[in-house]
Amino acid sequence: MAGRLGIDFGTSNTVLAVWDAALQDATPLHIPDYGSLLKQGDETISLIPSLVHYADERRRWIGAQVLERNLYQAAHTFRWMKRYIANRSPLKVRVDGKQISPFDAGRDFLTSVLLFAVEELSIEDEEVALTVPVESFEHYEDWLTGIAESVGLRRFRLIDEPSAAALGYGAHIQPGDIYLIFDFGGGTLDISVILIDDAPESAVGRRCRVLGKAGVELGGMTLDQWIFQEVLQQNGCSDFDEDVRQISNTLLVECERAKETLSFQPQADISVFNPYTGAPLTATLTRADFEALLDAHDAFAMIDRAVRRALNAARERGYDADAIKAVLLVGGSSQIPAVQQMLYRIFGRERVMLNRPMDAVARGAAAFVAGVDFYDHIQHDYAVRFVNREKGGYDYRAIVSHGTPYPTTEPVAKLRVKASHAAQTHLGLAIFEVSEQRRSRESGGPLELIFDPSGAARVVATTPADEDRRTYFWMNEHHPTFLLADPPGQPGEARFEVAFSIDANKRLLMTARDLQTDTLVYRDYPVVKLT
Repeated sequence: MAGRLGIDFGTSNTVLAVWDAALQDATPLHIPDYGSLLKQGDETISLIPSLVHYADERRRWIGAQVLERNLYQAAHTFRWMKRYIANRSPLKVRVDGKQISPFDAGRDFLTSVLLFAVEELSIEDEEVALTVPVESFEHYEDWLTGIAESVGLRRFRLIDEPSAAALGYGAHIQPGDIYLIFDFGGGTLDISVILIDDAPESAVGRRCRVLGKAGVELGGMTLDQWIFQEVLQQNGCSDFDEDVRQISNTLLVECERAKETLSFQPQADISVFNPYTGAPLTATLTRADFEALLDAHDAFAMIDRAVRRALNAARERGYDADAIKAVLLVGGSSQIPAVQQMLYRIFGRERVMLNRPMDAVARGAAAFVAGVDFYDHIQHDYAVRFVNREKGGYDYRAIVSHGTPYPTTEPVAKLRVKASHAAQTHLGLAIFEVSEQRRSRESGGPLELIFDPSGAARVVATTPADEDRRTYFWMNEHHPTFLLADPPGQPGEARFEVAFSIDANKRLLMTARDLQTDTLVYRDYPVVKLT
């Protein structure tokens, strides 16, 4: 049985969409308690603010309930959970004697939403689609999968957000055309170049093939952080000041509101009154000021580089920028006029479309499980870590390159495994997922807006260890793959020959032969799931 529900868990908003077989289209699902209605073109859609507030007596408020109770800036309100989860943030906030992390808050939020949807739609054996960022790590997908399993979803699939967005614009695209999906949301910028193929065997009649992808950790919350810092600088204060800490969340809300206002108005005023000291924090930001702020933080250059990376990947497959029929804009940050102007200059105004920015991803996810097919390739590089005795530390040997299509017909890599000490019987393979560094290294390191354990907003520098953790993810740390050597291996001896391939489910398969005994010990053994 096919599915009909698509779920886009976003940094700022979450959208659910349901496939209508009669209309051959998906429509957003409105959850009255959690969702807010928004006018988008000629349609009214439903968004669930990605918020959870922990109230007294173990009560939780979800989405619109938080806004209705004026709790957005409250100390026990969690927002931007998706980005913190993606970055494996160690941050925790103390709530009623318990430490709550973004992982916990995100789970509580998404579980509440999913349970309502499953009950409302009477989903049993139907498939459900969950969307993931193009640059998501294995831990994020594991977290999302765990939530789906915990609410009793028997069948679910993951689809990357840009590809889902292409399908979500389905009423406006034609088979055989090429599109660039520009998904600029609250947490990340994800770009994908898509080829729409004819699929007469499909019930829906369309499928897309991904020609190129790129992602960068730049989103609406990053822009809020920059405005936050600018306001503090204009007022000659710091987020370490106690009187600022008392109103930091309220100020952050005003910064977000100002950013949204500047997409439609030439000027935004920011004013926050400190009820404890009687002192105000004020600032006026024009659209020109905002654009200068983006330029000062290299935002336009980051956007341009991400677009070029996706275009270059597509060009390597024989498709240049002139072949792109339209650029489909997705996400709240894609409504910033300067961003749109930048895309107009690159692609021409007539090719840039912005009529489903908030719900295209969820609509496309619903279409995906309803029968739309698409081809994809591996997004990240993958490597085996080994000890480099000359360097006196670890080094990495690539086994899968980003852009590799799957399933593979030939091995993607071969290597020989040696023992590292005398009489070694178990030889491990540490497999890492590698993400490209997206941020420039400024003096003092990149900056990130966080909420400290008291709930106050602060801007802190990320450490080299933080950056390394986000770049290299040890995929099989808790379930290492071991090769059993019998008789034991000796140092420097090439004991096993290992070949890697990828199956249709994006699993990395290992075939291993014991060179000493000439015995095949594994054939197409699934090691890890790639992204």
